[in-house]
Parts: sequence; structure tokens; C-alpha cells
Amino acid sequence: MKILKAVIVEDSRLARNELKELLKAHKEIELIGEAENVDEGFKLINETNPDLLFLDINMPEKDGFELLEMLDEVPTTIFTTAFDEYAIKSFEYNAFDYLLKPINQKRFSATITKVLEQSQDLPKTETKEVGLSLDKKIFIKDGEKCWLVKVQDISLFEIVGNYTRVFFDGNTPLIYKSLAQIEEKLPSDIFFRANRQQIININHVKKVVSWFNGKLKIELNSGEEIEISRRQSYIFKDQLSF
Repeated sequence: MKILKAVIVEDSRLARNELKELLKAHKEIELIGEAENVDEGFKLINETNPDLLFLDINMPEKDGFELLEMLDEVPTTIFTTAFDEYAIKSFEYNAFDYLLKPINQKRFSATITKVLEQSQDLPKTETKEVGLSLDKKIFIKDGEKCWLVKVQDISLFEIVGNYTRVFFDGNTPLIYKSLAQIEEKLPSDIFFRANRQQIININHVKKVVSWFNGKLKIELNSGEEIEISRRQSYIFKDQLSF
């Protein structure tokens, strides 16, 4: 039986205790820590690398979304919140699930069952990977819109001033991270630095054509056309062996 490690980030001690009581009925979930604010939660998650995160949205000083923005990769996330269903949907955030307070025991058990079913399809890892693997998810927030995106679904990163634009599923939000910061975390066998401004996901490449002065031009499945610098074109050809 696979045991999933879980942490709780929730400012209310009463709510944390409620979750702990509910978890006692589910031996497949091991609670390995709890935190009462975002900064403590960030430290706890980085230290323990949990599989599952129970996260309150509305906390003082920093909210749950800010915690997700701080993380390089996001565990399976279940919101515990007093917000109603319509408020949750307005965030356009595809969290695994959400639980309304006070939490109903049947609703909680149904959510845990879904988590366990999902976990059976994921490969087992004994140690924390360096960088981001393709099935990991990152949190992106642009204005009032939020997304939880698998790394493999991102086709392109592009510099826009002090920001980086992220391309996935027809969305192009901006994040306040440099391209160099992002590149450090990406799997180098899949994400390729096409030029100073752009990093592409080679699994999203539709077409490659020869261009001027030894350069290559590629077309992504989403339709964007990217010019690979001459120096990077030689590396790209070698990497793809053509």
C-alpha cells in the first residue's frame, strides 16, 4: 500500500485539528507536518517534499495563492476554505479539489479516495528530483487568474521586459521571474534555449526549416514561429541528431 505524505497549512488551530481527526480514518495518508501561516508552510514543504497539501486560501499577511506562487513545484493541492463553490470557480484554478468549512466527513472521504486513485498512476520516487520533471505542476498567477500547469504542457517561455510570458493551452500569462531563473529548473533534454529571448519545449515542435545564415526556424503546435540563433541551431541539430 502506497503511503502519501501530507501537510496542512491553515491559520486556524481548530480547523487543523478538524483535519487531523478526519485523517485518522485514512491510514494511506501520513500527516508529516502542519503550519499556521504561509512562511512556515513554505519552509515545511521544502523540507519535507509532501505528496499532498491541505491549504487554506484566506490567511493573514499572505494567502494560500501566494504560497503556491513561492513554490517551484506544487504538491497535489486540496483547498480548505470558507468560500462557496462559485467563488472557488472564479479563481479559474484547477486545484485537485476543495473542501468547504465545516468539512463534511463523506465529502472528505470522497476527496481522499480520488487522491489515492490518482496516486496509483504516478511513478514512485524515493528521493526528491533535482529541478522539475515533466509531470510536476507549477502555479501561475496573472492578475485575478490562476492556473496549475503541468510542466509538459508548457510550449514556450519568452522574455517580456522584467517578466516572462508562459505559453500553454492558449493562455499566455506573465510571471515575475527571469528566464534564467526558470531555465535552471527545467529538464534540459526537453526544454531548449532557442535564443536569448525564448525557451521552447521540443515536444511541442511541429516543423523545423532551414533559415538564413545557418539558422533554423521552428513552428510550434500552437502556431508560434521561433527563430533559433545560429549558435543554438548547431546545438539543436546535434541534440535532435539531424
